[in-house]
Amino acid sequence: MNDDARYEVLRNDEDQYSLWLAGHEIPAGWQRVGKEGTKEECSDYVDQVWTDMRPLSLRERMDTPA
Repeated sequence: MNDDARYEVLRNDEDQYSLWLAGHEIPAGWQRVGKEGTKEECSDYVDQVWTDMRPLSLRERMDTPA
C-alpha cells in the first residue's frame, strides 16, 4: 500500500504519542509536537522519543517514595 498522506505527531497530557493525519482537527487533550511528515517518518520519530510507554501519572507514582 502506498501511503502518500502527510501525518503529524501528537502528544497528550500523559506523554502518550499518536500519529494524526495532517490538516485534520486535533482531538481534545492532544497537542502538536512539531513533527510532520510521512507515516514512516513520524513513526520513526515516535520510536525515538517515546521510550517509556507508561503514562506520566503512573511514572510519577512509581518514582515517588512510599
